Amino acid sequence: MAHMYILECSDSSFYVGSTLDLERRLAQHNAGEGAAYTQRRRPVRLVYAETFDRVDEAHLREKQVQGWSRAKRIALITSRAGSLPLLSRKRFT
Repeated sequence: MAHMYILECSDSSFYVGSTLDLERRLAQHNAGEGAAYTQRRRPVRLVYAETFDRVDEAHLREKQVQGWSRAKRIALITSRAGSLPLLSRKRFT
């Protein structure tokens, strides 16, 4: 099993990653052995995860969610998936 996950960092920012072992990876992030981004923003906490059969599927989902706005990530985390299409629309000012 593979996972795409979202961490909330101590500065309230989000980090999106993928892994084969979610528990180990979370421990690595909190020990400062994870990504450089999370090293400076510890502690982190897991706020969302999806499970996939293959690591390449988790990685593709990671890349998709990394491209999302903060509002879209929050909608996903808070189970407001119905809001995602509206949040995807381009805003014209």
